[in-house]
Amino acid sequence: MEIQITPRQKELLSVIYNFIQSDGFPPTFEQMREKLGVVSNQSIVDLLEKLKEKKFIKKGTGARDLVILPLGYKVLNKPLVAAFLGATSAGAPIEAIGISGEWKILPSNFEKIEKLNEEIFILKIHGDSMINAGIDDGDLVLVQTKKEFYTGEVVLATIGEDTTVKRFISQDKPPYVFLKPENPKYPHISFTDETKLTGKVISVLKNGYWQQVK
Repeated sequence: MEIQITPRQKELLSVIYNFIQSDGFPPTFEQMREKLGVVSNQSIVDLLEKLKEKKFIKKGTGARDLVILPLGYKVLNKPLVAAFLGATSAGAPIEAIGISGEWKILPSNFEKIEKLNEEIFILKIHGDSMINAGIDDGDLVLVQTKKEFYTGEVVLATIGEDTTVKRFISQDKPPYVFLKPENPKYPHISFTDETKLTGKVISVLKNGYWQQVK
């Protein structure tokens, strides 16, 4: 099915992409008005709502609270630009540290981005509990936010206010559901009421290339 986007919508989408690529931030309303040659904020708001409805972008309440979704990259025929949100742990859970203004451009040959229906972001790993999954201390991982998870997936989990990367295991015998480190010196982490799965780790950056997680 052909993607439906008007020239004006595509022009604004391109403006958003170019600002993120060059500055690390989406443009302000003033910058979007200037680039499109309009005087009214409402014109920009209407275009943003159309882009949101068509799932080209994800939009929050603020002018700069914009994320380009995979369908948006597809219609622009541009490589993904992912937010580098912070650091997480592949050891004991630690508090995630937000980092604003840093962006990574993913290779243009990163395939099947149209299947990534949710937001993606990059985290830096601290710790060695996932070394047997090919994730080492200091690595960057690409995380896709999800609502459904399957046993065996490497996930980003939130435990209270802390985050950690582990393998999600669901089985029909005790302890039934737990987070498994990929290093035998670390114990399994049992699920509690505070445990929440946030995203799936879909790739790890090795020697300048994004590779599949084991």
